[in-house]
Amino acid sequence: MPGRIDARLSELGLSLPKPVSPVANYVPFVIAGRLIFLSGQVTLGPSGLEYVGQVGAEISLEDAKSAARLCAINLLAQLREACGGDLDRVTRCVKLTGFVNAVPGFTQHPEVVNGASDLMVAVFGEVGRHARAAVGAGSLPRNVAVEVDAVFEIA
Repeated sequence: MPGRIDARLSELGLSLPKPVSPVANYVPFVIAGRLIFLSGQVTLGPSGLEYVGQVGAEISLEDAKSAARLCAINLLAQLREACGGDLDRVTRCVKLTGFVNAVPGFTQHPEVVNGASDLMVAVFGEVGRHARAAVGAGSLPRNVAVEVDAVFEIA
């Protein structure tokens, strides 16, 4: 029988991908006490990297928000792995940090990162409300538009 969060994902029409292995010298998550620190996730979709380019140049604000949502989906996939397959163990989304690969002068970083924040609240409800930072970057790995990392608390 699926758990409450799996049922919610299904209601939202979301299927989490298989978490990807790191491509450099880091681990996908670290558990410290009741906190799970998730490494930054980029815009990796079923057919490879999506949303490649700078926001405000090749990537629109709406597409950047979708890119942040895709990062959040990848975070949830890693989180499920960290929770031994049981997302019902999550007691709080503590913090998200979103990095936006944007042109100089771009100022709508919070709107972009809302793509990730909105998904956490849609999936977890009040438990998904979190502290956050939305940061502009001159570049990101593989020229993706957005990267998001997270901290969660678990039971």
